[in-house]
Amino acid sequence: MLAVSSMNLNTVAENFEISRPAISKQIKILVEFGLIRIKQQGRERLCEIQLQKLGEVNDWIAPYRNFWSTKLDNLDLFLKTQKRKNIKFSEKQK
Repeated sequence: MLAVSSMNLNTVAENFEISRPAISKQIKILVEFGLIRIKQQGRERLCEIQLQKLGEVNDWIAPYRNFWSTKLDNLDLFLKTQKRKNIKFSEKQK
């Protein structure tokens, strides 16, 4: 939502089924990590996403994503092979 436009905390909270204090806590964590910035605009405090930080997170995650994608693809291939072997074995038993 914040990638589309800046929002105040109440507007953010309206989109979730959790309390306003819970939203505030989550936003605070995101601010601490630099993923969101709070900007004062008149009387309102607007949440703005910091997309460059998300790029840094993506860069950090990329090797792990590649590692686990490969592992899970190999597991999928292994399970499909085992399933075929089990089907052939059960057909021979008949």
